[in-house]
Amino acid sequence: MPCPFHSHQPDPFGEARRKDGVLVNEFQGTPIPMLLRHEDVRSAAKNWQQFSSDAPFKVPLPTEENVRTVRQLPLEIDPPAQQEYRELVEPFFNRAKLPGVIAQVEGLIDSLVGQALSRDSIEIVREFAIPLQSRALACLLNMPQSEAEVWIGWGMHVFREGDGGRKGSALEAYANGLLDQAAAAPGDDFFSALTLARFQGRALTREEMLGYCSIVFAGGRDTIINSISGVIGHLGTHPADFEFLRADPRRIVGASEEFFRVLSPSTHLARLCPAGAKIHGVTVEPGHFVSLNFAAANYDETVFESPEEVRLDRRPNPHVAFGFGPHLCLGAPHARLVVRSLIKALCDRVARIETLEAVDRYENEASYRRRVAYEKLAVRLTAR
Repeated sequence: MPCPFHSHQPDPFGEARRKDGVLVNEFQGTPIPMLLRHEDVRSAAKNWQQFSSDAPFKVPLPTEENVRTVRQLPLEIDPPAQQEYRELVEPFFNRAKLPGVIAQVEGLIDSLVGQALSRDSIEIVREFAIPLQSRALACLLNMPQSEAEVWIGWGMHVFREGDGGRKGSALEAYANGLLDQAAAAPGDDFFSALTLARFQGRALTREEMLGYCSIVFAGGRDTIINSISGVIGHLGTHPADFEFLRADPRRIVGASEEFFRVLSPSTHLARLCPAGAKIHGVTVEPGHFVSLNFAAANYDETVFESPEEVRLDRRPNPHVAFGFGPHLCLGAPHARLVVRSLIKALCDRVARIETLEAVDRYENEASYRRRVAYEKLAVRLTAR
């Protein structure tokens, strides 16, 4: 089946990837070469000495100096400290593999699908995907669902929708409040774990705790929301793929990986080159940046046969939708749980997804325009 996000628009990085392997784009007035090939992206992601993440506020693109005051951990730091920071919270993120958490998320999704089935139509982005992302995160962090109602109000992205500076300041104030409560009366939640954690024999500073909070609330938000709407949009417009999955639930695991490859919810992340670099003839001066373009790498024709086709049984599928190397996404198990559980619930309970209105969402930059998800997706679900 044709790729749902390239059926009306060719791969925006395809020509540059095949011809040059790199595309220079101006981000906030600064030219940054984007690595486009699968091998180059994976190699750079492992080589933290040459391609460093030790660049607070500058790893996400566009950069975030104006919307937050803390370094996101463990994203914006290099090994070996990065690995130590990661190990402090990895057990919480791996809760997504626990039977109890899996049951919670599956129950949450089943309830949301049931509510959608009871209505004549539902707008997926605002009325389904954002609530699902927020409530599933509450399950992962072992927080009450009442907190998720606060998170739902943040919209698609904490920093990039509406007044990012104001929202960023409000997020840090909110996180400080959660940490104050946890310090006063620790429980079994993520924020209590931060107040009790020890890093190199000492307690975490409040700034370090806020760095974890920032990545938890901002790092995996729009990516999961876009994945949810992308899956539903595809199954609605490609009923044969829906039937393929319904015919054998064992196909869901592989299919979810193909959706992550095709959708590539995170386009890219930046890396600092302390000593400079030369990439396919493009010189990067010392102290300047490159971008690892995961979305482009996931369409590399030398790795993925017919990359613009959605093959729900694609094997092998070495996609880099969750990054690669030491900074492999902490939230990958959680994202996989949400998407797999969503597909399972849809296969179990929904006979047909009818698209009523679809408004595409684009990432617009000087050198490319990438379709990333939906601004609006109204559908009607028919029960089995």
